Amino acid sequence: MLSMFSIGLLVGGIAPNIKIASAAASLLYFPMLIFSGATLPYEVMPVALQKVADILPLTQGIKLLKATSLGLPIDSVFIPVVVMIVIAVICITVSLRFFKWE
Repeated sequence: MLSMFSIGLLVGGIAPNIKIASAAASLLYFPMLIFSGATLPYEVMPVALQKVADILPLTQGIKLLKATSLGLPIDSVFIPVVVMIVIAVICITVSLRFFKWE
C-alpha cells in the first residue's frame, strides 16, 4: 500500500494542478491494474510482458499476497518487498523535492 500511495504522492507532487494530477494518476494506475495479475493472470502473460509487469508495485504486492497465503518461505517474498520499498522511497523523495501546488 505504501508503494502505491507513494506513486500517487509523486503524481500529486509533480503535477501543477489537480486536473493534471488526476489525469496522470489514471494513466498510471489503469495499466498497473490490468497488468498486475489482478485482472489478467500473470502466469499466462508473455514473458516480455511479465518482465514489464514485474517493475509495477501492484504486481509485487500481489506476488507477496500469493506467497503469504501459500506459506512460501521468506526467500520468495524478499525481492517483492525490496522492490516496493525502493519504489516508495524514490517516489516520496521526488514528490517532496518537486512539490508544486499552491
